[in-house]
Amino acid sequence: MLSVRLPEELEQRLEALAKATGRSKTYYVREALIEKIEYLEDLYLAEAVMERLASGEEKTTPLADVERELGLAD
Repeated sequence: MLSVRLPEELEQRLEALAKATGRSKTYYVREALIEKIEYLEDLYLAEAVMERLASGEEKTTPLADVERELGLAD
C-alpha cells in the first residue's frame, strides 16, 4: 500500500478527470506511474552506463568491429 500527498492543484485536476470520465483517481495515478516509471528506468539505467563509461569501468565496441566479428561486414 502506498500513500501519496499531492499538491492541491494536482489533486483537483485528478478529481476533475476522474469525475469527467467515470474512472477512479487510483486508475489515473496507476496509469501515470506505469508510463513514468519506464521513462525513469531508462533514464537512470542510461546514466549509470554513462558513469561507467566515463570512469573506464565499461567499454564500447565500434559497430564495424561487431559486424566483422559476426561475419556481417561488407
